[in-house]
Amino acid sequence: MVDLPKVQVQDDGQDNFVLKNLSVHRAENEEDALNLLFIGDTNRVVSETPKNDASTRGHCIFIIQVESQQLGQDVKTVSKLHLVDLSGSERPSETGIDGKTLQEAVNINGSLLNLSLCIQKLNQKAQNKSADSYIPYRNSMMTMVLRDSLGGNCKTKMIATVSPLKCDLYESLGTCRFARNVSIIQNKMSRNERVDPGVII
Repeated sequence: MVDLPKVQVQDDGQDNFVLKNLSVHRAENEEDALNLLFIGDTNRVVSETPKNDASTRGHCIFIIQVESQQLGQDVKTVSKLHLVDLSGSERPSETGIDGKTLQEAVNINGSLLNLSLCIQKLNQKAQNKSADSYIPYRNSMMTMVLRDSLGGNCKTKMIATVSPLKCDLYESLGTCRFARNVSIIQNKMSRNERVDPGVII
């Protein structure tokens, strides 16, 4: 386990979010990228709960940025891929958790609620059902980080995991509703191109 500094989100004053204490690493090949993923995974908190022997106590976001440029050209194409593993929501009254585990569940449920609100607002905006075009990205760090992956120049896909057990029906229905809302997000996509000042100079 690597002792990593806590990531903080700051506003640069131009409606852009800056992630402080988050480093960027160049991956020359697949092995380099997987090693970075494993470092992040080993720092993810996992603990036992009455419902799960190895419950993740926080969300995980793995960001890959790919740049391509033809030799001698001053324009580069940039793509960013957000791979997100969301922790499942929990009802403390059903799981019987307490103490630190309870606080983690409260934080997980709160961040999922903020993500749901952003998705709901994006869908309302796309369908012109709401005069209020404000999307509450600032309500949580996760929604600020995923801003480009939700309402930006992107494609959004979701894989949902549900339980077949009757006792988990409430959570499974909630997951299905969440996935349905994600599936109707409408984005306008175009090629991301940037001018490389080094080539121009």
